[in-house]
Amino acid sequence: MDVKKKKKKKETIEDKLKYEIAEELGLMEKIDKVGWGGLTAKESGRIGGLIRVRKREMKKKK
Repeated sequence: MDVKKKKKKKETIEDKLKYEIAEELGLMEKIDKVGWGGLTAKESGRIGGLIRVRKREMKKKK
């Protein structure tokens, strides 16, 4: 049997923000159980929108 190894992806700033925001919204338990694909469109959109806002704020600070 051939077992494919997943390449470990370098964590980006978006990944860090995604996990941070998911934690703040109380979605980490759901993500741990069913994965990111188990989120509703509304939950995913909320996370994406907040990532955009935070990135914009970080850009202004520079």
